[in-house]
Amino acid sequence: MPYLFSYGTLQNEKVQIETFGRLLKGQKDILTNYILKMLEITDPEVLRKSNQKYHPILQFSENIEDEVEGILFEVTEEEILQADEYEVDDYKRIETTFKSGKKGFIYVGQ
Repeated sequence: MPYLFSYGTLQNEKVQIETFGRLLKGQKDILTNYILKMLEITDPEVLRKSNQKYHPILQFSENIEDEVEGILFEVTEEEILQADEYEVDDYKRIETTFKSGKKGFIYVGQ
């Protein structure tokens, strides 16, 4: 089962229900070599689900001490595609390894 790392609105239960039709199960994990920036969202459907105009977005950094805390959720392949639809075009999905040693997907800035 794939893992999906959330550092923002996908931790919101309302967003999970509306995007995946269920609450996700996961555990805290840490992503190294990344920092968070804020992105203004204009997609009306994402704004409706999240009720937030600005969403965090990951940006790679050269500093090994930079860390982003979040939740590594267990999801299905179908739910990965549903997450792709939720994330606007400013985000792209890549796979990486977390501090726990687990591999999973993150959404980073284009």
